Amino acid sequence: MSERGLSRLPFCSADAEPCVRPVTQLCVRIHRNLYGGGQYRRDVKKQQLEILLQKVKVHPNPSANLEQYSTPAGIAADVLWFAYAQGDIASKKVVDLGCGTGILGIGAKLLGADEVISLDVDESALAVAMKNAQDLGVDLSLLTVDVNDFPEPADTVLMNPPFGAQNPHADLPFLERALATAPVTYTFHNAETEPFVRKRVEALGGTATHRKTYAFPLPHSMPFHKEEVRDVPVVMLRIERATPGVA
Repeated sequence: MSERGLSRLPFCSADAEPCVRPVTQLCVRIHRNLYGGGQYRRDVKKQQLEILLQKVKVHPNPSANLEQYSTPAGIAADVLWFAYAQGDIASKKVVDLGCGTGILGIGAKLLGADEVISLDVDESALAVAMKNAQDLGVDLSLLTVDVNDFPEPADTVLMNPPFGAQNPHADLPFLERALATAPVTYTFHNAETEPFVRKRVEALGGTATHRKTYAFPLPHSMPFHKEEVRDVPVVMLRIERATPGVA
């Protein structure tokens, strides 16, 4: 996660609430060699997606000020698979705001996104993201830009913004840009802030249609950390932006 950016780890997840459509498709078909090289047809199951995302390397020197905590592969795969089942990934233009080392954008591309733009203010994080994408044989557009300065529209936004532990409400610019960018957003937040986040989403003209909860494991990666791993309750919200002229 990065602030203002234009392995299988244990986790628990509740079913998305409400699940309007059951997840019945067992695999995704895409024309991509997931291990690099040529093009061919391949089935990608959810477990395979998680295994591939475990190959995504994390930031070697994360910044506490930017709250650069990597999204665990298991959680990323769970959310991406759910987003795919909702029709929000395949053949879509997807943007990852504050992409870090690229796990969400890479996963979207593996699930058949037509175009993925991953942006961050941290060039060192983007360098790792580029290497991760190359290693997994996917094409990403990587941009060094502040989220407030990103102008392009998209179909879907994926993001794991800073939770605001170091800088209160650091996630708000991400929410504002996400709803301005795409009609659908998938976003992670500290579970304690969910009521506030929902109110802000409504004020921005959005509605939280689904939620999933996780125990987000934060490893000992900052000087002030005292525990080897600390589980933080996290909520993922799927947000739809109101369509102009539709009541």
